[in-house]
Amino acid sequence: MGITLDEQLQKMQLDWDERARENARFYVATGKQNWSDEEFFASGERTVAEQIGNDMINICQGKDPKQMRVIEIGCGAGRVTRALASVFGEVHAVDVSGEMVALARKSLAATPNAFVYKNNGKDLSVLPLGPFDFAFSTIVFQHIPSREVIYSYVREIHRLLRPGALFKFQVQGDATMETHPDDTWLGVPFSDSDAVEMAGKCGFEPRHRHGAGGQYFWLWFFRR
Repeated sequence: MGITLDEQLQKMQLDWDERARENARFYVATGKQNWSDEEFFASGERTVAEQIGNDMINICQGKDPKQMRVIEIGCGAGRVTRALASVFGEVHAVDVSGEMVALARKSLAATPNAFVYKNNGKDLSVLPLGPFDFAFSTIVFQHIPSREVIYSYVREIHRLLRPGALFKFQVQGDATMETHPDDTWLGVPFSDSDAVEMAGKCGFEPRHRHGAGGQYFWLWFFRR
C-alpha cells in the first residue's frame, strides 16, 4: 500500500515540528549548525538581495514595492520573511509546522507588516483574499515529496495573484536522486519539461527558468 496524501501531509507537519524543536535554524538553512540571531537574519537578507533585489523589474512591474502585498510559502522561523517585510508593504507567510510558525511570530513581533499563518501543507485557504502582487518560495518545495501537493500550491497562488503577477520559486531539479513518498527532506524532482507542463496546467506562463537538473531549480511563473 502506498502512502496517502493525508498521511504525507501529516508526516510533513510532524517531521518539520520535530526539526524545529531539534534545531530550527539549521534545518531552515543548513549552512551553519549554530546560527546567531544576527547571522541567521542576515542570511535571509542575502537571499532577498540575490533573488528579489536583482529582479525587481519582473517582481514589481512598475509598482511601488511598499504598496505591494506578497505571499511567502514555507516561512520556517521567519528568516526570509523579515527581509521581505523590509522591502514590501505586506508579507503574508505560511508554514505547515506550528513549531516553526511560533518561532517566526516571535522573531517578527516587531515587524507589524508581516503576518504568519499555520496552514495545512497543501493550500493557502488560511490567507486573506487577494489580489496579491507577488509570491515567493525558496528551499521549500525541494523538500515536498508529493507532486500533487506542489501542484495544489501553484494553483492556489494562481487563485490569489493578480493577472500578470509573478510567482518566483524553486523546486528540486535533480532527477538522479532517489526519492520516496514518505521522505520529507528530499522532495520530488521536476525536469524542465515537467516545470513547463505544471505552469500550463496551473494557469501560468513559464517565462524564465534557471538551474534545471540541479538542487536549486528556479522558476518564474507569470499568472495569465
